[in-house]
Amino acid sequence: MKRSKPNRRSIRLPGWDYRGVGFYFVTICTHQRICLFDDPDLHEIAANAWRYIPEQPHASHVALDEWVVMPNHIHGLVEIVTAPTTENTQADQAPRLQSGSLGSIVGNYKMLVSKRVKAVKRRVGIELKVWQRGYWERIVRNERELNAVRQYIQENPLRWAEDRDNLDQMLDTMSYIS
Repeated sequence: MKRSKPNRRSIRLPGWDYRGVGFYFVTICTHQRICLFDDPDLHEIAANAWRYIPEQPHASHVALDEWVVMPNHIHGLVEIVTAPTTENTQADQAPRLQSGSLGSIVGNYKMLVSKRVKAVKRRVGIELKVWQRGYWERIVRNERELNAVRQYIQENPLRWAEDRDNLDQMLDTMSYIS
């Protein structure tokens, strides 16, 4: 019997189209915040997959701004440059992740990194989960906020030693998407 995941309340911004043009500040954490990306090979997998996002067909409408891979998370500014062209779903259909949405972009990134990291770890006999469920996002609403997020991302590696136990504080100001 397949075990179903518990229903979790979405804290997405009501009425917001996450396929909409704009900047989104995304944070994705590793499972149990283990420092997977301290390993240079795994760090490179995560970095290359992030760089590859705009080259994928489902994300051709996306540009990347500032981003950084940290030992146990990644921060990135994703800009949806143009609204993706997708067919409308009927109201009576079950809700699903919409093609071209921030959720589909992050989901595909997580899947690609997981697949590659697991393949590397399996070679040495290690099975593991790569990511925590969901991700954190914040809709960037103006130029001042955009510049502040850019600065935060740029300075994040410098603050790693002092912030490594305080990631929760930063995440509290963001919305969680499951």
